[in-house]
Amino acid sequence: MNIQLKRTLTLWPLVLFGVGLITPIIVLGTFGILSDASGGHTPMSYLVAMTAMLLTALSYAHMAKALPNSGSSYSYVRKTMDARLGFMTGWAILLDYLFLPMAIWLIGSAYLSSAFPQIPGFIWLLAFIGITSVINIIGLKLAATLNMLLLLIEILVLFAFLVLCLHYTLGDPSKALFSLKPFFSSDMQWPLIMGGAAIACYSYIGFDAVSTLSEETHNPEKTIPRAILWVTVISGLIFCVTAYIVQVAAADLVFDNIDAAAYEIALNIGGDIFVSIFLIGLVLGQFISGIAAQAGGSRLLYAMGRDGVLPKAFFGWLSPRFGTPMFCIGLSGVIALLALTMDVTTSTSFINFGAFLTFIMVNLSVVFYYWIKLKKRGVQATLWFLCCPLAGVLADIWLMISLDQKAVILGLCWLLVGFLWLLYLTAGLRREPPELSI
Repeated sequence: MNIQLKRTLTLWPLVLFGVGLITPIIVLGTFGILSDASGGHTPMSYLVAMTAMLLTALSYAHMAKALPNSGSSYSYVRKTMDARLGFMTGWAILLDYLFLPMAIWLIGSAYLSSAFPQIPGFIWLLAFIGITSVINIIGLKLAATLNMLLLLIEILVLFAFLVLCLHYTLGDPSKALFSLKPFFSSDMQWPLIMGGAAIACYSYIGFDAVSTLSEETHNPEKTIPRAILWVTVISGLIFCVTAYIVQVAAADLVFDNIDAAAYEIALNIGGDIFVSIFLIGLVLGQFISGIAAQAGGSRLLYAMGRDGVLPKAFFGWLSPRFGTPMFCIGLSGVIALLALTMDVTTSTSFINFGAFLTFIMVNLSVVFYYWIKLKKRGVQATLWFLCCPLAGVLADIWLMISLDQKAVILGLCWLLVGFLWLLYLTAGLRREPPELSI
């Protein structure tokens, strides 16, 4: 019997899935580093990031329409450009999947360290790594069951945070609820705005994930592209509005720890009771996001081992007892120990390096597929399939060079390792690399 996935998903369930995967409360988790990087213009940085992400989301939408059963940037590039370029795109994706748990756990441990300064930060980090790894090895179904409940808790905490920020602002005669300063001011500097936007793009990671559900979606050629764009727009509006309200409320605050600035804001606007609620909501969000990120990364490593891209004896091994890629999960936990030497800015920027590289390749795949292969011409086709993707490429390159310098160096080192491995797999680029089932 040939059993196939049922096409049960429509537009708005897909959009909710995408927004939930992005985790809206992350805007609070990274507020301090963004405010510092942008010179107090966090909403403007989010607006710039949203514009760049919309250009890339448009390219994802075009490719999802053209190749509805592919579902990944790796497949888009491999099928429209070249298998070797596809491999390097997959290597960039691996950077995101492999190091995303590290950034998530680092943010969570930063907030717990601010709340409990008597406990060293590395203790919280090790706790995140250990507990999450054990759950991924033996209890992922439980985490999946709790995911929607915890998303609801996150949204309620975010809503309460914004209400208290508004109350705090309205109760202070020196503060103006409506102000252009978070967007434009006399001391605004565009290099700082771009640096902030480069970090802000971390919040958007996962906006394209709905493309992986094409086989379970009604009319995926139309529904998936629309869902990708709606996820990007709705998430961007949540980020911009939240950042504006928080920036206005916190305009005169000086943070002791920018990595955990929202904790200090919560203490100012809501006191001890609310800051406890906020901390629980944010840490739970980081915890569940970490489980999902580690699960995704370990399964990508397993797929690469199974398909012969990485050594199969290690990466392609499943635990006989639990049926999970235990070695890959363990490796993900070991890699996360790098967080002991990083701050939140460097870790998120490092991940964004891989994301921007992937976005650049997806934008180029639109040009190669529609403009070069299908020879789409005319004013409208030129706008959609040449001008917009190239604008997306330029925006992503600009954001990439605005990243933290250490993160760019680490990213280039990662690419060099991937290229050397590609040379080995392809006998000096003379044959195609193995195809990944991702």
